[in-house]
Amino acid sequence: VTGRLHKRGRKYVAKTLAKARTRDNLQAFDKLTEMVDDERRIIPQPPVITRIDDLLPDVERGELESMIRSMVGHYGQTLATDRQHLLGQFTMVDMARKVVGVGSVGTRCWIVLLLGRDGEDPLFLQAKEAGESVLAPYAGASRFPTQGERVVAGQRLMQATSDIFLGWEHIHAPDGVERAFYVRQLRDWKGIVDPSLMIPRGLALFGELCGATLARAHARSGDRIAIAAYLGGGDVFDKALARFAELYADQNERDHQALLDAVNTGRVTAQSDQSTA
Repeated sequence: VTGRLHKRGRKYVAKTLAKARTRDNLQAFDKLTEMVDDERRIIPQPPVITRIDDLLPDVERGELESMIRSMVGHYGQTLATDRQHLLGQFTMVDMARKVVGVGSVGTRCWIVLLLGRDGEDPLFLQAKEAGESVLAPYAGASRFPTQGERVVAGQRLMQATSDIFLGWEHIHAPDGVERAFYVRQLRDWKGIVDPSLMIPRGLALFGELCGATLARAHARSGDRIAIAAYLGGGDVFDKALARFAELYADQNERDHQALLDAVNTGRVTAQSDQSTA
């Protein structure tokens, strides 16, 4: 793939991959923890990260800590046996609530710090609440008993290689509600290239890779023979996708302009965060 890029493009890809390889448990450990009274603790970063100690009174906090410990302990049974053995070598030392991104707004998310052989051998896990699929009202309920298992099964099916600590658990929360979670490493060499920095040649190749990855996921998770028969040998579907992309881009521009107009007239209040500019 990189052979189809110019020198500038190959250099950019190499830089992006190198950066992704730094986004691991050690990087999270250095950035998100500190020593407090000779013990390793998660650094509060409100409102994004709030330690359990700062979140609830003593009784409720104890119940929540017990729930999270139980969840992490039992979720390991959903991993392959070699990974269960690896997880068993770590001990939980701290936990915190983490605010999640746009796609998971309103759901619960916890980050859990575990240590292995010593204080410099970390494992950061993230437990995210799993809700019902938005497709369920149209395609029917999932065949899996819990939503966490549904999410994990889908990821394992579609992804070429999933997080080695990806698993699920279903718990009875302190508020009396049954909740499903899926668990994975907080950071595991995740990275993305920025299309806005690409020249047309690189952008075209990036589009090919995204298309191939999506096609592979559909072929693994669906009926590849039926999909191939539906697409046929012509370019009707290709053109339909290109047309949809153009219309969607136009709609995004209209939506953004509508937001700017609303801000300018005072109907919507907006605040710029200069620290991230």
